[in-house]
Amino acid sequence: MTYLSPTITRQPTAAVAMPAAELLTLPEKVLQFGTGVLLRGLPDYLIDKANRQGVFNGRIVVVKSTDGGDINAFTRQSGLYTLGIRGIEDGQQVEKNVVCSAISRVLSAKSQWAEVLEFAKSPELQVVISNTTEVGIQLMADDVRQMPPVSFPGKLLAVLYTRWQAFGGDKSKGLVMVPTELISDNGSKLEAILLELAHRNELEAEFIDWLETANTCCNSLVDRIVPGRPDAAMQAALEAELGYSDDLLTMSEVYRLWAIEGDENVRQVLSFGQVDKGVVIQPDINLFRELKLRLLNGTHTLSCGLAFLSGFDTVRGAMEDEVLSGLISHLMQDDLRAGIPYPVAEDVSREFGRQVLDRFRNPYIEHRWLGITLNYSAKLQMRAVATLACYAERTRQTPRYAALGFAAYLLFMRGTRQQDHTWYGELNGQEYPIQDEKAGYFADLWQRLTPTELVGTVLRNQSLWQQDLTQLPGFAAQITGCLQQMVEQGVYATVASQLNAPVSA
Repeated sequence: MTYLSPTITRQPTAAVAMPAAELLTLPEKVLQFGTGVLLRGLPDYLIDKANRQGVFNGRIVVVKSTDGGDINAFTRQSGLYTLGIRGIEDGQQVEKNVVCSAISRVLSAKSQWAEVLEFAKSPELQVVISNTTEVGIQLMADDVRQMPPVSFPGKLLAVLYTRWQAFGGDKSKGLVMVPTELISDNGSKLEAILLELAHRNELEAEFIDWLETANTCCNSLVDRIVPGRPDAAMQAALEAELGYSDDLLTMSEVYRLWAIEGDENVRQVLSFGQVDKGVVIQPDINLFRELKLRLLNGTHTLSCGLAFLSGFDTVRGAMEDEVLSGLISHLMQDDLRAGIPYPVAEDVSREFGRQVLDRFRNPYIEHRWLGITLNYSAKLQMRAVATLACYAERTRQTPRYAALGFAAYLLFMRGTRQQDHTWYGELNGQEYPIQDEKAGYFADLWQRLTPTELVGTVLRNQSLWQQDLTQLPGFAAQITGCLQQMVEQGVYATVASQLNAPVSA
């Protein structure tokens, strides 16, 4: 079967949305560090979508840190790749395929750094995008005159320095930089590292002034599940439908969010933002960070023990069960939404919650509950505790569905055997790993305390939660009752009965 190529795109088919020929000749306006599936499934897709509508009208030059790997596939396919979008949106199932043409070429930093620096001199260049993993945005000793520098910030600083030299310090030639690495304040941190590296490399004061005043580093938040390449069977089925082979075929969910912190100038440069409701450019994006952390991440964390111990392996499997889906919906919409420690309009939080539930129901995503239990204790502290404390302060009531989730967490952490530094729990005669640094602490508590004593001890542990959770009204009593019922009757039966139980005093 023939590989995806510009020739293939001239053969229209109902199975996939092909790009028009003129989209393959648009000027290169974006420098992107990274070739990963998240970039292909979100920023690159959104730029392609804008280009199709006659907006932005620019392509992407991608920098890959090494030779080999998918760089060969990008070269063979002229930067083209197919994005298969699958999921639930507004209650409707979505299935569509798009050949994205936003990527113009992929350069290896290792062997083509001179070409990267040459592109830095292009008057058409306006935007830098990155996703170099969370480790990428770190300060390390680096020489920006190396070919290439070692770190991502070092490479980016070399690009900016080359550009400053090429345009004689023209402040109109500054760039808008949008890192998408999954760390808070990613733009602010990247900017601080760039400035520190510039000083360490003893670059000119005039350049440092240009770096600070002519360029913009935007904080951003990305949210889209992009599993990447499908399994072999689905790949073969899709290629048979499409009529070509594609080594870069990428699957993604339908939901997308790219929140970018920026002013009107940023909005104008990133004009692709106007073509999709998933792109939000505004001066403060904390709202989106809070909604994702409290509703999506918080619900995942407080549900994972409940669902796993109820016998469900995947999020989708739990959402197909009336009892578990009811619990997850109540947990999110009744407890967590009411406790978001940030001012959010009710209609905004409800709509976000509804979108999250659609994502949980996605029949094409196999998100495993056991994977979500990784670092369970730390996730609970980071994602849920402040929400529950705020709920208690506002309502003076017990967050009963969250108490169910907390009780299941305690039961999940009941380690019965340790091997090779890993503790294991037991469910229906089968062992499961407890991948949590506090596993030994909980194994010890379960061996010597009653459930009532264990609940009190854990909730009072301020090194775990940074506060005494026994102070939340009725929380300890509600958890204790749920935990005892789970031990005696099983988790699923407890959830079923508690959904119709009165709120504890």
